[in-house]
Amino acid sequence: MITCFLLSAQNEDLKATTDELLSSSVVSQIFIIGRELPSFNLPENAQWMKGDGFHDVKTIIMAAESSVSEYSLFYTKTSPLKTGPFGLERMVQIAQDTGAGMVYSDHYKMMNGKSVLHPLIDYQSGSLRDDFDFGSLLLYRTDAIKNVAPTLDKSWQYGGLYALRLAVSRIYSVFRIPEFLYTEMETDNRASGEKIFDYVDPKNRAVQIEMEEICTANLKAIGGWLQPRFSEIDLSDSGFPVEASVIIPVRNRVKTIEDAIKSVLSQETKFPFNLIVVDNHSTDGTTELLQKMAESDEKLIHLIPDRNDLGIGGCWNYGVFHDACGKFAIQLDSDDLYINNQVIQTIVEAFYEQQCAMVVGSYQMVNFNLKEIPPGLIDHREWTPENGRNNALRINGLGAPRAFYTPVLREIRLPNTSYGEDYAVGLRISRQYQIGRIYEPLYLCRRWEENSDASLDVVKMNGHNLYKDRIRTIELQARINLNKEIN
Repeated sequence: MITCFLLSAQNEDLKATTDELLSSSVVSQIFIIGRELPSFNLPENAQWMKGDGFHDVKTIIMAAESSVSEYSLFYTKTSPLKTGPFGLERMVQIAQDTGAGMVYSDHYKMMNGKSVLHPLIDYQSGSLRDDFDFGSLLLYRTDAIKNVAPTLDKSWQYGGLYALRLAVSRIYSVFRIPEFLYTEMETDNRASGEKIFDYVDPKNRAVQIEMEEICTANLKAIGGWLQPRFSEIDLSDSGFPVEASVIIPVRNRVKTIEDAIKSVLSQETKFPFNLIVVDNHSTDGTTELLQKMAESDEKLIHLIPDRNDLGIGGCWNYGVFHDACGKFAIQLDSDDLYINNQVIQTIVEAFYEQQCAMVVGSYQMVNFNLKEIPPGLIDHREWTPENGRNNALRINGLGAPRAFYTPVLREIRLPNTSYGEDYAVGLRISRQYQIGRIYEPLYLCRRWEENSDASLDVVKMNGHNLYKDRIRTIELQARINLNKEIN
């Protein structure tokens, strides 16, 4: 019932995986994909297929043409695979029961010699990320891949599986099995905070450009792509006490908040500005430090909310709706600091020059001691005026620092969460308005052990990713509805 497709690997590892798969009653044939024929004798029902891997669309098309079974299994790792008892049989059973075009399952990971649970999250229409975690075993209906493979662009050489998944999801459901059906080896032992910037590493730019093409083609196919037409923004509102306010939500950052504040108060501008720090009931001395600093500079406004149910987004709303908030609200995290004394001036000028409702800058990655660390400059150059708001549905963030035209932000507001709140409001603004960009670095992003995303376990990461996928689902549906109204 299953034709399996594997990537060529070291002989010992490859033989272990082929033996494991052929021990299942539902596996009929195996194709080993690589540039060179394996040196060991292949089993009778295993054969070599010359190809560059699943990232290449031409390989995906060959696999679709070669499979003669009801289902096609892609194993995306080269380390030995260990299936659970009747694991593949269970995948087939659920694929048949649901009629899904693709099924994937929770699994175990071998990490440092220990087997640990690795649950996944459910797929939804907003799961448009090219790095969505399906695990390493993907079971497709063969008629599904035969149906869509001829429609894929053969020039795509990085996003083969991504293009296949999106194409299949347009016609069939994608179903997660919440059972631990196999064990895979974990070869990337970096903490979550070290992985999250991989997609904006400059060396991956060619990959990102192609992934954008694939996502854009999918959005056009489902009616979610927005043409580069934007509502005009009127920046003439003058009913504000100052031209700009920097807003810093903070809780328990006594080690870093003073540096952040000093970097704001040292700014030089041609207009009045202030700094609003929303202190979310700190208990580590942050509150006392802020009170002392506020006494010595009237630009610093120290606010403590009168409620205890605010996330970062809620603190932002608290500051934005305060009477002291300026015409433009500019972000700075309590861990970070502006790169020079011209940041606020540069951001405000960008609003007027680019006539936009939101501005996103660039930042330099540094350690706690402010020394540059890889990948260095994060400038999100994949954002283009023509297609940035569409590509924003694929990536997991819009960049930083972020700044907003306050009347628009007061109308839309941020969700009261402590993760993804900035991404959610950015997507919503980009649906209607152009987002301006500044590509030179504006602040130093300090990475240290107390960053909120420094070292998250899989359950916490899943919660974050599930929320962002839900935000994308909401935004995607809103854009589809908008296009229907326009047309």
